Amino acid sequence: MRVPPFERYTRLVQACAYVVLGAILGAVAYHAVFFMSFNALRDSNTGLEDKLIEYEDRIEKLNKFKDQHTVIKTVQPILLDNKSSDGPALTDEQLKLELKDKLRKDLSVFVGTSIYKINANGELGRELMDNKVYLLTSGKEFNVEIRTMLVVDNVLQVWFRANPYTRPIK
Repeated sequence: MRVPPFERYTRLVQACAYVVLGAILGAVAYHAVFFMSFNALRDSNTGLEDKLIEYEDRIEKLNKFKDQHTVIKTVQPILLDNKSSDGPALTDEQLKLELKDKLRKDLSVFVGTSIYKINANGELGRELMDNKVYLLTSGKEFNVEIRTMLVVDNVLQVWFRANPYTRPIK
């Protein structure tokens, strides 16, 4: 059996190579678009989960303290972006959600406290929580700096900044 001379089929081999190369490049472009849309969907889903957890917690607290009108019923942490600060901005929505949940759990000791007596415990809470290091499930550590605490409509709002924590070298 003889091997056919491929010099006669160079155009056909080149055309097949271009078709295969085009299919590979098209698959790469499609995968990139799919990944970007999936990432946007994941961020949106994480934000909606955060709102759902917050609303469920708020409903539970409102039912618990519905007869008491002068107590803190919920804690709402608000993450400030670090554009003016030295640290890089926190962009991952899941990290933001986990950080807010941890801070909300730590500040839940204020729930049920009278809004007129918050001054006695507020400064102590701010001193204890300021510059606290949180270890997230992803293994990253963040230093939380509380900027402002404010009680509005029985909601303790806490504005904070989160910077990546670097351990000091000993």
